[in-house]
Amino acid sequence: MNWVKVISVFSVLLLSAPVLFILIVGFTIFRSQQAFSSYFLDGVELSLLSSVVAGVLDVIAFTPLAYYLSRSRDPVVDALADVPASIPHPIVGVALVFLDGSFSPVGRFLQSIGINFFDTFQGLVAALVIVSAPIYVRGMRSYFDALPRSYERYAMGLGAGPLRTFIYVVLPESLRGVILSSLTSISRALSEFGSIAIIAYYVLGGPFKDVSPASIQIYNYYGYYGPQVAISASAVMILVGLVLLVGLKVLNFKIT
Repeated sequence: MNWVKVISVFSVLLLSAPVLFILIVGFTIFRSQQAFSSYFLDGVELSLLSSVVAGVLDVIAFTPLAYYLSRSRDPVVDALADVPASIPHPIVGVALVFLDGSFSPVGRFLQSIGINFFDTFQGLVAALVIVSAPIYVRGMRSYFDALPRSYERYAMGLGAGPLRTFIYVVLPESLRGVILSSLTSISRALSEFGSIAIIAYYVLGGPFKDVSPASIQIYNYYGYYGPQVAISASAVMILVGLVLLVGLKVLNFKIT
């Protein structure tokens, strides 16, 4: 008997049992109409859209960082890149509130150009970028580590600098890693609660006016109505996350 397989299957069951329980109970025994209300579904849409925007910004802003860490092994930059993953996430929300406050020079400048983080879509995305970026950077760094470097050495031997080599040689070979790592970071952003509970409890402007992200609504449902409504809403969010996860696995299979 393959005991490693037995132990692994048991471990997977331990991880998945609570999720499966919520899915079954949330859609059957404790099915609540509030979990399917337009307000909650708007919250799900808000969470999905902000997570996708954060994922796109992760790709634009942090792909060069992942490449730099893969090639330089800079311990200081490496440690700083992991800071958001190693601190309680409410700290991220508090930091954004103070950064964008009128008592901060940075905050006064941001407000002068129309950027306000508190209870806005901008603040929600900013928090999600910070908490999801380390996941993206780790994924892309591992992908860059696995890439053969012969083409890079050849390009640099012809006189191309690191930036030109990165843009014209490395990036075209990294589409698979970018897609998979960004989808993973989107999944992470979709599950965020701690930072957005402080910086974007509600979104007060735009098409999502007065709508809370889905994770905030689930927390409120539990506090106001008890577990029955919260379990149904949680089941909806788990289903959304599972669809994203299955899509990630299928995409990984197709482009492998």
